[in-house]
Amino acid sequence: MLRCFIPGRVQGVGFRVTVRQLACGYEVTGTVRNLPDGRVELIAEGAQAELAAFLTGIAESDLSGFIAKKHETWQPAQGNLRGFAIMH
Repeated sequence: MLRCFIPGRVQGVGFRVTVRQLACGYEVTGTVRNLPDGRVELIAEGAQAELAAFLTGIAESDLSGFIAKKHETWQPAQGNLRGFAIMH
């Protein structure tokens, strides 16, 4: 499981919607949500190579200009995610 906190100007720019759309091109499940401190939290499960490709896809998308940096942590998958959802 990948948990990624993404700071920058990532709220109010369609970031979550774009991440969800990008996820459709990869074999990943997960969630993306805004945090009260202005960051976005991305949680995703899938094969490690697929998750790495997904992160690269985000970094190479139109979103790249909004991302200041990202903080990734990798943990064992829990297997309880279905689809890819925007959380509110």
